[in-house]
Amino acid sequence: MVIQLNPEQERIIQEEIQNGHFHSAEEVLDSALAALREKVREPKSLVEFFRDSPFVGMEMKFERSEDSGRKIEL
Repeated sequence: MVIQLNPEQERIIQEEIQNGHFHSAEEVLDSALAALREKVREPKSLVEFFRDSPFVGMEMKFERSEDSGRKIEL
């Protein structure tokens, strides 16, 4: 497949390579396609969201302490 880029697209790709973010135009394209797939992917269910969380296994407790309240004079 042959793809023809406009000058702005070529400039962006070259800039990304020169900045060291990628080694080739193919890497830039691979990254762009992966980002596109992630964007259009079905949203995660709540279970998947928590299962994939970086906090899994940290046994964090999210319970609030009981509010002791405070006196307010009216």
